[in-house]
Amino acid sequence: MGKANKKITNWTEYNKALCKRGSVTFWIDDSAVDAWRCKTHHGKRGRGFQYSDTAIETALMIKGIFSLPLRALQGFIDSIFELLDVPLTS
Repeated sequence: MGKANKKITNWTEYNKALCKRGSVTFWIDDSAVDAWRCKTHHGKRGRGFQYSDTAIETALMIKGIFSLPLRALQGFIDSIFELLDVPLTS
């Protein structure tokens, strides 16, 4: 049984749909950006945590969804925050 060929008649809509297929849209709440940095200390000697548990869980979810290696995930997160004009480091 062969593949059914359909003739495309609405090329403008088809082209727009192909472009949208590669689009990635994120909605990031201001409270999520505020909660990205860890504000509490672990109570032990040494340097405190830099990022909150929520930030780490979010990053790992993105890593799993897009099947990214760790360094690619780091670049992805950096670019999102750069587009938001939010500094990741203090």
